Amino acid sequence: YIMSGIFLYMTHIKSMGAVAGSGDPTAPMMKHAPMNTAVTIGAAAISSLYIQVLSLTLILFVYDVAFTPFTIEEPIPAFGMLLVAWFTGIAVGIVMLAIKPWFPTFVSVFTQIYQRANMIASGKMFVANTLPGYMVAMFDWNPLFHAIDQCRGFVFINYTPRNSSIDYPIYVGIALIMIGLMGEFYTRRHASLSWGAKR
Repeated sequence: YIMSGIFLYMTHIKSMGAVAGSGDPTAPMMKHAPMNTAVTIGAAAISSLYIQVLSLTLILFVYDVAFTPFTIEEPIPAFGMLLVAWFTGIAVGIVMLAIKPWFPTFVSVFTQIYQRANMIASGKMFVANTLPGYMVAMFDWNPLFHAIDQCRGFVFINYTPRNSSIDYPIYVGIALIMIGLMGEFYTRRHASLSWGAKR
């Protein structure tokens, strides 16, 4: 139960951190013609997913072999929810990447706060169906909350999520990626080599 939340939480924040720190438009590597921020974003996103899936597979294998066998009721949709958590992490990371050259201190502070806040706001430590209505309203803005709750519905045979949806995190992720890519394009157009000297 705890692992079903922690795996998605870790995938989300690691992908956000990797993408947010992936590409500085004033970095020397960006001056080479084939290189662009799409390559660095893609590389950061795929590498973070690779590490998280490898960790997940290893931990579940050791737990299954060394401690007790377990059954994941619907493994493919459950893995799909892991990909949704990864996707929303990329979306938040791209927005942070676009803002970073303008407000570097704010982005580093916000990234830390976002990661710490999601320890609670992601819902990984409690069951969403047991929350009263006024508490659900405190968490249902968070796409990770929806992904974790839906994942638990696929992992456990006796759990049916009622307070979350699969569509919401996907739509939020698409919207944030569009905003982030527009901001990143604008930032890249206005990037100055003197920015690197100021930091």
